[in-house]
Amino acid sequence: MIRATVLVGGHPFDTAAFGELLSSMTEVEVSLRRWPEAEAVFAPRRLDATDVLMLYDMPGVGLGRSGDGQMSVTPAEPPVQVQEGWDRLLHRGVPVVALHHALAGWPSWPRYADILGGRFHYRPAVLRGRQWPDSGYRHDVAQAISVVTLSHPVCADLPSSFELTDETYLCPVFDDEVTPLLVTNAPRSDHDHLSAATATGMVVTDGIAYSHPAGSDLAAWTHRVGNSSVTYIQPGDGPAAYSNQWYRALLLNAVRHAASTR
Repeated sequence: MIRATVLVGGHPFDTAAFGELLSSMTEVEVSLRRWPEAEAVFAPRRLDATDVLMLYDMPGVGLGRSGDGQMSVTPAEPPVQVQEGWDRLLHRGVPVVALHHALAGWPSWPRYADILGGRFHYRPAVLRGRQWPDSGYRHDVAQAISVVTLSHPVCADLPSSFELTDETYLCPVFDDEVTPLLVTNAPRSDHDHLSAATATGMVVTDGIAYSHPAGSDLAAWTHRVGNSSVTYIQPGDGPAAYSNQWYRALLLNAVRHAASTR
């Protein structure tokens, strides 16, 4: 049995449907931990209690609502013990599988983007010395997902292409530093995405069109950080993805592969 610790918190999701997705992986023993209690997972002895760390969380962003109902963003760095915990985790080779909105986590901590392979910005920010606008999103996009690395274990037994309806992102991805696994044919321009900062009330556009560089077509990738395998899967917003047979196969493959690398 593969022991997977799944971190959640910081972003809403359909808990029942996500729980059913996790339960469908019958060979995986899941331990769910929600922030802020999830901080304890990074304690030295707790890292020995898991085979795979799964991220379906969005820590350090601080999404909330002001008194007038507008959404707000209050970014924060991870506590020192969490940063040190990540150092230990990557040194020990604990594998990581990150899903969907995890790409937006810890926006004030530059290293987190390096670990995941990119970053979703809820507000304009500097990443690796470059000023980026807030990232874009689009819900319920019907798309074709194609496998680009058929020989990789994460892609085992997947068809060369499959249909999926899910949220897409428009954000910086370190394409040249990762091994691509899946690509999407979904539109990758600012004309096809909504501004995250506008949606959260961080920016008032006054009629100015949202502008963002063209996005990556990668829908999943993997790379090594320290001694750890890190796999990121961009789809996974809600039940339409959770229930898709090929998404389920993809996730199980990712967990199996991650566990095999430890």
